[in-house]
Amino acid sequence: MSDLLYSAEEEALRAAVRDLLDDHCEVAGVIARADTAEPHDLALWRRLADGMALAGLLVPEDRGGQGASPREAAVVLEELGRAMAPVPFLTSAVVATEALLACEAGDLLAELAAGRRTGALAVPLHVGPGAAHPHARLSGGTLHGELTGVADATVADLLLVPADDGALYAVDADAVTVTPLTCLDPTRPLATLTLEGAPGERLGASGPAVRRALGTAAGLLASEQLGLASWSLEETVRYLKERRQFGRPVGGFQAVKHRLARLWLENVNLRAAARGAADALATGEDTDTAVAVAQAYASGAAVHAAEEALQLHGGIGMTWEHPAHLYLKRAKADSLAYGTAGAHREALAALADLPAP
Repeated sequence: MSDLLYSAEEEALRAAVRDLLDDHCEVAGVIARADTAEPHDLALWRRLADGMALAGLLVPEDRGGQGASPREAAVVLEELGRAMAPVPFLTSAVVATEALLACEAGDLLAELAAGRRTGALAVPLHVGPGAAHPHARLSGGTLHGELTGVADATVADLLLVPADDGALYAVDADAVTVTPLTCLDPTRPLATLTLEGAPGERLGASGPAVRRALGTAAGLLASEQLGLASWSLEETVRYLKERRQFGRPVGGFQAVKHRLARLWLENVNLRAAARGAADALATGEDTDTAVAVAQAYASGAAVHAAEEALQLHGGIGMTWEHPAHLYLKRAKADSLAYGTAGAHREALAALADLPAP
């Protein structure tokens, strides 16, 4: 049986990422950036992608990467979720990278791993592993059509586009019209891609590549949800120790203690589910089941933690000046990303051969 505890190397990676985020991802800056037309922190992304070489974390060493496993990527996503860092790590270093690994696109992998380019898979964020998704139309050797709901497309310079001939194409972002959308979570913006005769490089079959990318994304998304749920609980406990009412800390009231105890228990269960998914992705054992279990549980737990954080912070939690609203928006958006909890429960029922009611 696999050990789901964090290794010494994983804890060292966590410490390094947290130190960088503490220095370069201040809460006030994230809040201010979220209200602008450019919510991504590209300077922070360069520090992570180039300075810490995290863009190539999942890329084998012989292709210019770090040769790490999804367990290490999960640790990074925990810290990014905890800090609400507006960077395209999940969409580029995980999703686009996994798609390229499935296609064995060595040159493009090396560029992503080195941080020279940022990638995005042109599939709507809500699409889960194995679900149907829209395709571009291949006509006259170029790509046509409109693909909407693509996450982090506004900062990607490499788009991986599935086409109706069953292939995945690498398309330069300059050849595509990218239109930002108004969305719930401003720290992971969505966009519509309009292709009007865009040239593309055929990489391989899109089916296996998209399934691999979305399966890995769904499994590792649970670690991001764990990070934001952990922040929500820790920050709420800290606040309730300081906030006083009737001469006592608010956190000392029994009703509040019960709510915090429930959050703590949900966080413990969420950590187990997220670690199980990351380990399964690393070992290749029972991957589909572990991913389905993680996402069936993670969405509700993360949303509940963020909702309680906002409410238990009282009046200050309801303001735009406090980051609680960003964590709730990310938790809500993540609950729809890469398949809903309901879709993953249906997948789990099929895997366990349990008939639906």
